[in-house]
Amino acid sequence: MPESVLAPGARIECRSAEWLVRSLGRSSDGQQVVDVVGVSPFLREKEARFLVEVEKAAGSFKVLQPEDTALVSDPSPRYRDSLLFLEAHLRRTVPTDGALVVGHRAAMDALPYQLEPAAKALAMPRQRLLIADAVGLGKTLECGILCSELIRRGRGKRLLVVTTKSMLVQFQKEFWTRFSIPLVRLDSVGIQRIREQIPTNQNPFHYYDKAIVSVDTLKNDRDYRFYLDNAGWDIIVIDECQNVAERARGAQKSQRARLAERLATRSETLILLSATPHDGKPESFASLMNMLDPTAIADPSHYTKDDIKDLYVRRFRKDVIADLRSSVKERESADVECPASGREERVFALLKDLKLPDSDAKAKAGQLFKTTLIKSLLSSPMAALETVRNRLKRLAVAPTPAPADAAILQELEPLLAAIGPADFSKYQRLLQLIRADWGWSGQDPRDRIVLFTGRRETQRFLLQHLAADLGLPEGAVVGLDGAMPDVEQTKVVEQFAQENKAVRILVATEVASEGLNLHYLSHRLVHVDIPWSLMTLQQRNGLIDRYGQSQQPQIRYLLSCSRSEGMGDAEKVLRLLKRKDEQAQQNIGDPAVFLGVYDAASEEEEISRAWESGMVDVLEQRMEANARPYLEQGRGDNLFEELFGSGSSVHGDAAAPPPPQVQQRAPFSLFPSLWSYVESALEAVAEQMERRGEKLDLQADQEHQRLEITPPSDLQRRYGRYPHELQPPPGQRLVLSTEVAALQRALEQSRRQDATRPELEYLWDLHPVVDWLADRGQIAYPRHCAPVLQLSDGLDPGEVLMVFQGTIPNQKGMPVVQEWVAVRFAGSGLNVVAVEPFAAVAERLQLGRKAYANPKAAIPIHLAKQLPFAVQRANAYLRDCGDSWTARMQPELQAQRERLKRLRGRQEEQLQLSFAADQRPQQIKEKQRLAQQKAIDVRFDDHERFVNDVMTIEPAPYLKVVAVLHRNSS
Repeated sequence: MPESVLAPGARIECRSAEWLVRSLGRSSDGQQVVDVVGVSPFLREKEARFLVEVEKAAGSFKVLQPEDTALVSDPSPRYRDSLLFLEAHLRRTVPTDGALVVGHRAAMDALPYQLEPAAKALAMPRQRLLIADAVGLGKTLECGILCSELIRRGRGKRLLVVTTKSMLVQFQKEFWTRFSIPLVRLDSVGIQRIREQIPTNQNPFHYYDKAIVSVDTLKNDRDYRFYLDNAGWDIIVIDECQNVAERARGAQKSQRARLAERLATRSETLILLSATPHDGKPESFASLMNMLDPTAIADPSHYTKDDIKDLYVRRFRKDVIADLRSSVKERESADVECPASGREERVFALLKDLKLPDSDAKAKAGQLFKTTLIKSLLSSPMAALETVRNRLKRLAVAPTPAPADAAILQELEPLLAAIGPADFSKYQRLLQLIRADWGWSGQDPRDRIVLFTGRRETQRFLLQHLAADLGLPEGAVVGLDGAMPDVEQTKVVEQFAQENKAVRILVATEVASEGLNLHYLSHRLVHVDIPWSLMTLQQRNGLIDRYGQSQQPQIRYLLSCSRSEGMGDAEKVLRLLKRKDEQAQQNIGDPAVFLGVYDAASEEEEISRAWESGMVDVLEQRMEANARPYLEQGRGDNLFEELFGSGSSVHGDAAAPPPPQVQQRAPFSLFPSLWSYVESALEAVAEQMERRGEKLDLQADQEHQRLEITPPSDLQRRYGRYPHELQPPPGQRLVLSTEVAALQRALEQSRRQDATRPELEYLWDLHPVVDWLADRGQIAYPRHCAPVLQLSDGLDPGEVLMVFQGTIPNQKGMPVVQEWVAVRFAGSGLNVVAVEPFAAVAERLQLGRKAYANPKAAIPIHLAKQLPFAVQRANAYLRDCGDSWTARMQPELQAQRERLKRLRGRQEEQLQLSFAADQRPQQIKEKQRLAQQKAIDVRFDDHERFVNDVMTIEPAPYLKVVAVLHRNSS
């Protein structure tokens, strides 16, 4: 028989030791790489990685053949070790269909819509997807569900998450506590710690398999850019991916875009996350789509929904409200009018006819200094005063004098300076709202308030006065702004979620409006000033009005009210913004459709222009006209309409793709529950340790399925490779539970106790303890051995069942056919009478559920003689399965080839068109054309190679004898 192919679960001999194959991959230069764990006594539990061709050339690499398997006895009571051996192999069996097997069982109350992105991605040849759900719907959790599924399939050993610096800790905690995915945090402190721990020339992205890093760290650190180019991952996640799209807004954006382009080539799986994935420009959105699939779009300025419909998932709150109603309460929002004080009215009156001829002559519409001044005054007199003084300083050093402007501003400056806290009407009304309207005293640590302002000077004023005026102790009012270092931002957000911390009010600027969880202890949010952008307004509100909020969100808008005619339109603008935000929440989805510019800064400019020209009513009419098609259609998938306008015949009118069908199933197990498996496996570990003169410190509460264990040395080593902040303190017991509700309580308790990690961990399929037990179960027997179980009933007298795990991987080394079969002999002869699924046999015999006595009898000689014949039949069965799989894949493979051929033709045609009108010298044009043609060839050749590798299987299966079941003929 030819040598077995490599596949996860295979046993190999390499460097005079036996290893168990965990996963397969490719090096940066295309060589096959095998990740293994030691089976030989001195290497047990040791992980290693080998280059297959290098080891074969050295004569030290061999895949063990199934017919050479030694059949051994199991001395354990009731065949416990054999059952654990079988179960461990079952747990290492890779799902090959698109059904969810673990993600939906993570430590969360997953809602149906949150499972759809994973289902959509698993149906793809490779998982490259933009998850673009609206603010507060749980994109991080949706990403975790997908990553969990890929890890369970052996395609997530190496994972990199790139996010904003304010999100590092939150993302790390969500992935660990809910999905048991340990990300090493590479913030400014973490980077320094790691550089002290690893050799100077060591690539940290090789040293750590799973990491999370901020986009600005990667963008700015030259060393890390070099490390990126020399590392690869199984999964890359880019959070807040709108920050890395190609947008014409300065060098910083283009730096991030170049970084993202490099990252997109470093992994087969790419997951992009964003609530605001585009700025209305097709080229910008195309840059994200090209990261996911560079073959999809020929012309970034002109493409259709059909070109990209498989690459994104986009839902708004209104689209999933049926799912959300059970877990999120409807928000309650209200205006809070703040009549101007006398001193404020004097300023408003002066601003009514304010003109700055020198400054305004140079400004574009929507950017007049008067507009800037009005916006700052609507925030606070202190912010307006800072704006005036900054302008006076610039005028004083300007090369061109502006005496008229300076004179007007010098008249305004003392009027603003004279406004103190008592005359600051919005501040006084805020105090009344908090103390009287809400009856809030700050005594309840679970009732905290978020205040939002777009102005740093307003934030400074509030931080200076609020605590004293509300009678709060020191540390009760804290700020969060973009100038703070990443670790300081993280500290503030964590403290706001911890009950035992003194903080009661968080005063935030827009840095907090991207994805942070501020809802744990807060359901009250006050807009001290309203941003002149609907997108920013939605982001702010989504910080407390989000999935997981247990109370009704209460949102208040402070509105300055003046008798001055000049302020009437400004007040009208603010009320308009609030109304449109509420309308978007209820029946539009994305508030950006009202203005159609899809960028917060552009929205501000549009609204400012309308205000300056006195055309706020016209602006409202335009908003209503833009929104009308969405109200009429009521469609849930408006992304393309948002980009190009509803019903545009130029870009096609393809129907929205139906939501993916979410299938869920539990992988086959011999044990009735995870808890019963863990109990039995730990019993075996305790006995093994006892034989070595050691004792397993273990306490199990079966009623509550709660486990406390002091990690043995090999388990402790696993935790030693995890991030410092996720490791249990030395000598401390691990506390685990299978109950999601218990973990939720532990998370709340950790916030109350200022703990960096909850005292309880979620015991589920991906937890390191379960992974550790499965590894121990797989190496329970000596090299290349399988246990023999003699059963007293359930089988016919003399019947023999040889159990095989069969795997056929594709050319990428990923298992695509996984079959467990039992080859049946009627007696001691060599004639195979049947091959049947092992699951049916196990169910019939109730293996793992029924206690079979172990007579510890001698192994019949005929079993070894029958083994080669069983291997032949199992091999033939797997080959038939492989042929069936290939037959099913052929139409899809051909369709993919035709698709790539069609897309290549479109890109080549677009290339010719782009050079047809080029007037440059022919030599220059031809050089660039050839370079771009080469890029197209590389792009499509790589993609076609990937498709062929994924949809083409190895010629021979990998077979492993896992156990033999028999009954004596007597």
